[in-house]
Amino acid sequence: MRTFRYLALLAAASFLLLLYYIYRVGDRPNFSEQDIAGHLPNGQTNSDIKRKSYAAASNATEISVVVVACNERHNEALNMIKSAIIFNRNQSPLRFVVIAEEKLKLNFMEKLNDWQEVTGRIFTYEIHSLTFPRANKDEWRKLFKPCAAQRLFLPSLLQHLDAVLYVDSDTVFLSPVQEIWAMFQSFNASQFAGMAPEHEDTNAGWYNRFARHPYYGELGVNSGVMLMNLTRMRDFRWEEHILPIYREYRLQLVWGDQDILNVLFHYNPDRLYIFPCDWNYRADHCMYMSVCDAPDGVKIIHGNRGYFHSRAQPIFNLIYSTIEEFTFRTDVYSNFIRTIEESLVLPSNSNCDKLLDKFLQDPRKHFKENQYEEVT
Repeated sequence: MRTFRYLALLAAASFLLLLYYIYRVGDRPNFSEQDIAGHLPNGQTNSDIKRKSYAAASNATEISVVVVACNERHNEALNMIKSAIIFNRNQSPLRFVVIAEEKLKLNFMEKLNDWQEVTGRIFTYEIHSLTFPRANKDEWRKLFKPCAAQRLFLPSLLQHLDAVLYVDSDTVFLSPVQEIWAMFQSFNASQFAGMAPEHEDTNAGWYNRFARHPYYGELGVNSGVMLMNLTRMRDFRWEEHILPIYREYRLQLVWGDQDILNVLFHYNPDRLYIFPCDWNYRADHCMYMSVCDAPDGVKIIHGNRGYFHSRAQPIFNLIYSTIEEFTFRTDVYSNFIRTIEESLVLPSNSNCDKLLDKFLQDPRKHFKENQYEEVT
């Protein structure tokens, strides 16, 4: 009898919890195309819904930021999103497109819903399932890093979007997303993607010394931050070019999808726009010597090879953890800039640490002491 009562109580609690999530999430336009397809009034399209919901919110251009998350990348992806919100000083309308494993979707939804509440809904989001070609699906999923190859199939997955900024989960913003988004205006008529060079120094470059396949330009490109005009990529029949490259070079690929992109742009260099290293700043740019000028400061940090989670280059770990611990609607100067200045131990044996002023140049310029009153 006790067992029956216990099971009945458990079932009732589960039902109430389900009702809570339906109530909390159901009134928000934050679902993927697949989620809302088939539930629209007769004659109405997904595009009609979007025009109503987003046009009413703002007349400014909405900026779409895409991230893919699998396994332990969940927390990194959330920290990237958090950094984009913190440094969105112009209050540009942001849409975060999260592509994730099924088991991570609810976690993303809960956290992003909470952040919408405390930030006054200054962003929207949508969550999609991982989608790979049926042929070689498992190989694509495991290529280089778990799910990293998903970016190769964004043109077909995100049919409702014209352009996106793709970023790896291990990136953080130190400047408004609007600034890199504006580079789309610099594309010529043939370009449909923008990336930064893989390296700045031929003596330390990887592709020019080790690659066994064609690559872009003199030093190759890094795909951790990538502007993508999806409409032009679809017109180019993007995936019809990607799949043959994979079949031909699969045994020579070391960096997975990034290598595939390098091969493609080796043969189609007119399709690629190159932006400076400031927007994809990695430890490689400073660990031996400073090889990225970044005259206006570091804009986006890419903590590849685990630098956000190690003490090898302390400033990378410190910036990441300071963003992670930051509380929305509190003072950026006190709780980000001053925290880093006071926490970084100088002098340091790390060459990257010596470039503290480069990392904080943009935040210092735009966030002053006591600029925002703290909310308790």
